[in-house]
Amino acid sequence: MLNAKQKEFVDYAVEKFGTDELTVAQLKEANKKFGCKYAPQWLIKNADFKIGKSMFKLPVEGVANVNSAPSTVSEVKMPKVEKAVANETVSEAAYVVSSLTGDIVPKKDPVFVSFGNYPDVKSIIKSGMFYPVFITGLSGNGKTMGVTQACAENKRELIRVNITIETDEDDLLGGYRLKDGQTVWQNGPVIEAMERGAVLLLDEIDLASNKLMCLQPILEGSGVYVKKINKFVKPADGFNVVATANTKGQGSDDGKFIGTNVLNEAFLERFPITFEQSYPSAKIEEKILVKTLEKAGKKDAEFCKKLVTWAEVIRKTYFDGGVDEIISTRRLVHIIQAYAIFGQKLKAVEVCTNRFDNDTKNSFMELYTKVDAGATAEQIEEQQRQADIASQVDDNDGESDDSDVI
Repeated sequence: MLNAKQKEFVDYAVEKFGTDELTVAQLKEANKKFGCKYAPQWLIKNADFKIGKSMFKLPVEGVANVNSAPSTVSEVKMPKVEKAVANETVSEAAYVVSSLTGDIVPKKDPVFVSFGNYPDVKSIIKSGMFYPVFITGLSGNGKTMGVTQACAENKRELIRVNITIETDEDDLLGGYRLKDGQTVWQNGPVIEAMERGAVLLLDEIDLASNKLMCLQPILEGSGVYVKKINKFVKPADGFNVVATANTKGQGSDDGKFIGTNVLNEAFLERFPITFEQSYPSAKIEEKILVKTLEKAGKKDAEFCKKLVTWAEVIRKTYFDGGVDEIISTRRLVHIIQAYAIFGQKLKAVEVCTNRFDNDTKNSFMELYTKVDAGATAEQIEEQQRQADIASQVDDNDGESDDSDVI
């Protein structure tokens, strides 16, 4: 059925032109009476009303499904809105617009291997319960991929939002946008996920500012009032929120993750469960690299094993405070992909470690040559221990003894 504004327009247009079959130009002319400079989008976007090129038949007797236009525009009751566009004031009826079309269920990644907290994340998503999850861990250890693949395996829709310091309520809940010459309300990803019953992934949530507090009621599962359109949105069944971060929302003291912020304690308290994601075990990591190489049509299990050994030594040194950088699982995958392209092991390692400063890169390359020569992680660690001892001896020998000074 037509709403009051639509019926008023139809009645006026038929009276003005004496017919219910009008061109786009005539529709524009009729719409000027209502303060609009464009043809009504609810009409020209509906294929049911089109009868020829730039010709439309007005629904003078009412139509059951006025809002069945393929543009996925749906009406909401709201007052006329005004917004300045290109130095002109456009006064239009506002509509809710969904920009998400088609299938948004992630695809299964043939390279993915289950490890760590993945079974638990998958169980939560499979349950369909509203149970927000916070996943924290170092960069490149599969936090985001785990959530994505859990949704893929359970055939659940996923909407991912990458959070930054600039992310605000307009980005998350929605705002007014200019579409086809009209000012319309564009749903944000949070509202879309709520109405679809999808999983909302807030990626790198610890980069956010206090503007993220608009999600407080949503994290309680009680819905949210969108004041700009005077509408209360309730979450559909299956809706859930998963957040990933490199920290626990308490900032980064070591400076490794510049830009991370201390999140509001009340906000963090609304996540009932937190998973601490670690890097996969050596066996799992080898399997990931082998599958990545196989996907590229190549095989070299020995190279994969050496890379994992190399990464293990670096990580141990990192956690002991001996080096400031770390080799992530993602970095290992990048090296394998480079190897599949260039066909050279040392070149693959080198181009993928060039992002580090020269001293770090050189030490990483030197370490890899030892591993590639057949040294085990234990042998390399013993060599490093002996080198540290020798360095300390040299330092002590170079110190003067005050008792010998006269």
